[in-house]
Amino acid sequence: METLAGIIALICAIYVIVEVWTKQPGMGTGEKAVWTVAAIFFSIITAIVYYFMKKK
Repeated sequence: METLAGIIALICAIYVIVEVWTKQPGMGTGEKAVWTVAAIFFSIITAIVYYFMKKK
């Protein structure tokens, strides 16, 4: 079960990092760095927050 949670967390972190660095040209570098660090440390929560704050 931990393996599945780890895989989901990794996918969420990669999703946020790719979205921030490739699909948000108007976002500043500092803000991108903050989202990246958050995605690394709090991957699933960051993905949920990012989806509701930036994607809509």
